[in-house]
Amino acid sequence: METLGGDWLGRASTRRARAAVDLYWLPLGAGGQFVRLNGRFYEAVAAGLKHRRACDLYHSALQVEVPEGTFVIEQAPIHDWSGMERGVVAEGAVGSRWAGRFRIFRYEIRLWRGGHIPDVAEAVESPRRLASDEVHARRVLDQVPKVPTPVWGRDQLGTGEMWNSNSVIAWVIARSGLDAESVRPPAGGRAPGWHAGLVVARGHDHEAPRNAATSQTR
Repeated sequence: METLGGDWLGRASTRRARAAVDLYWLPLGAGGQFVRLNGRFYEAVAAGLKHRRACDLYHSALQVEVPEGTFVIEQAPIHDWSGMERGVVAEGAVGSRWAGRFRIFRYEIRLWRGGHIPDVAEAVESPRRLASDEVHARRVLDQVPKVPTPVWGRDQLGTGEMWNSNSVIAWVIARSGLDAESVRPPAGGRAPGWHAGLVVARGHDHEAPRNAATSQTR
């Protein structure tokens, strides 16, 4: 019985150890010069208007591990119609609701089992462990299909900041009961949209609207 008990405890310990929530910071435009150059131009203009120095820009993604597998959570452009293969749970418009009628102007939110984070090799000061217990890991997974889907790049929800991929990740973390307020991008960097996600998460009891015209669950 002692041996059986020891085996059971060992399996239980392994099960607990396999649960984790990790945050990755990726340089804006990693893997593509066009987005990187546009991001630098945007940040230079924003910094000039606010009379501050320009910062490196980052976008975020999550990797969640639970006993049955590993999931990647992120917002990304829609590349093709194989969304189910990437675990797409919702879509939204980019730039304007009208433009969202066209696939090239839509984004997708992924809850991708066995997936990967593109350009993860370029991640900075990552991964950052946010939780190492199964309760919080499953809360994170449960929140992803509930993320609001306003128009990307616009302040449709009145937060004072545009909605983007960082907003999605901040919202999921905050709604999962983890401390999203204390999360900071790498030194010398900035994560536009993070504040928007926190604001909407705090006020979500009032049900921030989903973009019904371009959002769907698969």
